[in-house]
Amino acid sequence: MIQALCKMLLTAIGWQVEGAMPKQDKYLAIVGPHTSNWDFIIGVIARGAIGEKINFLGKHQLFIAPWGWFFRAIGGTPVDRRKSNNLVDAVAKLFSSNAQFKLALAPEGTRSPVTRWKTGFYHIASQAQVPIVTVGLDFGRKAVVIAPAMTVSGDIEHDMAAILGFFRTIKGRHPKNIPDYSASDPK
Repeated sequence: MIQALCKMLLTAIGWQVEGAMPKQDKYLAIVGPHTSNWDFIIGVIARGAIGEKINFLGKHQLFIAPWGWFFRAIGGTPVDRRKSNNLVDAVAKLFSSNAQFKLALAPEGTRSPVTRWKTGFYHIASQAQVPIVTVGLDFGRKAVVIAPAMTVSGDIEHDMAAILGFFRTIKGRHPKNIPDYSASDPK
């Protein structure tokens, strides 16, 4: 019922899904570019339309009253970015302690303009030994574009070149907030 409703809603707002999520029990989806609050809304509707239970991490402020229950109910886990913690290890443990676990992250970590991506997602996928699925929210085409899953090779420069190449083809809602992907290439 929820899937049908989300499919209808996605169609009603003129969006479509291109590609498909892998038929695997575990993966890390990186979604971008993250330039507006609409990214989350489109992402949640698309997730419902494809019928996948995909969790997400969100800033801890989202998980306080009155809306905290809602964000947890739709698969959210709070992250306190003010504290120094080993998020890579913590998330890798989530993957290892669950037979089925799918997680979506925004590599930018914020809607604000950034000059470089955070590479924690890559280290999470590597440590957890799960594939990365790149998902683009293309506001130019009104399409959620899902690329085939990629296995992390351990060569971050090579893998990031492929990931960034995908995102260079995607137009975010606020293009001025899209990072210079060449600056994100690890040196």
